[in-house]
Amino acid sequence: MARNIEIKARIASVQQLLPRAEALAGQVPTEIRQDDTFFGCPNGRLKLRAFSAERGELIFYQRANQQGPKESFYMLSPTMSPDTLREALTLAWGQVGRVRKRRLLLLVGRTRVHLDEVEGLGDFMELEVVLRDDEPADAGIQEAHALMAQLGIEPSALVEGAYLDLLARIDPA
Repeated sequence: MARNIEIKARIASVQQLLPRAEALAGQVPTEIRQDDTFFGCPNGRLKLRAFSAERGELIFYQRANQQGPKESFYMLSPTMSPDTLREALTLAWGQVGRVRKRRLLLLVGRTRVHLDEVEGLGDFMELEVVLRDDEPADAGIQEAHALMAQLGIEPSALVEGAYLDLLARIDPA
């Protein structure tokens, strides 16, 4: 499975952080609308990410729900029919939640910088430092810390868990 180091931080505003992120990336961001549906999964998390009615991806991942940089293992499978796949997975496994967001994606070296506006939660920044197969996690953790500092993200802004977990804390169903 592919691996990366991830961090998530609450930010005051995507628009406020965007100029600094653009300067580090040397490019303007790509805007991506994402509709993530999560399903019951005993061995990690399983979500269907829909980009449109004709394009999406099924994502399985495993990572610790801890504050700060954490190693994540993941597998992606593209789909050209996210709506029918969502229906089939809902029937088989049951939905556990849904997260909709507008994401601005920038690349700083091998790190994906996500500036997210999440429905019902607010604005966040995520870093995903993509690791090579043989690379120790510590190298990615150091890179994440350095990029956090360059972006002006304080350690106190880091959050624990996925957007799904944060939404569940607001509205425990």
